[in-house]
Amino acid sequence: MSQILIRPIITEKMTAQGEKENRYGFVVARESNKLDIRAAVKKQFNVEVESVRTMIVRGKKRTRYTKTNILRGTSSSYKKAIVTLKKGETIDLYSSI
Repeated sequence: MSQILIRPIITEKMTAQGEKENRYGFVVARESNKLDIRAAVKKQFNVEVESVRTMIVRGKKRTRYTKTNILRGTSSSYKKAIVTLKKGETIDLYSSI
């Protein structure tokens, strides 16, 4: 597997969970499992992972009205992982911005 962690999820909800409950969200490769995700986070951020939860997010239906047509489609589905770190560990996702 070439790349397991695709990008972090930076939303208001995930930022609040990161501050209160020490949880961080990542979009991950569809074929990765919890053990792969745990190892990738440990290697990339040098932190101890307590638990990993994964879910597949279905794409939303989209409709766009144009002058001549109605275009219908869906956005892409993806796999998401919520990683809980041990007490005292943190990930600084904003250092590269």
